[in-house]
Amino acid sequence: MSATDKMKNAVQDVEGKAKEAVGRATGDHSKEAEGRTDQAKSDLKDAGEKVKDAFKH
Repeated sequence: MSATDKMKNAVQDVEGKAKEAVGRATGDHSKEAEGRTDQAKSDLKDAGEKVKDAFKH
């Protein structure tokens, strides 16, 4: 996994956590769900990158 990919995934995860927290604080359930979705996407990208790395080595 390249450093750039790691950073992009980390940023997406942090943004997702922030959206979820804002949504929870304001009672905006769609914003909260959007944050959880962003976090899940980040996790899936990380998993995909790890699989690609496993086959490289």
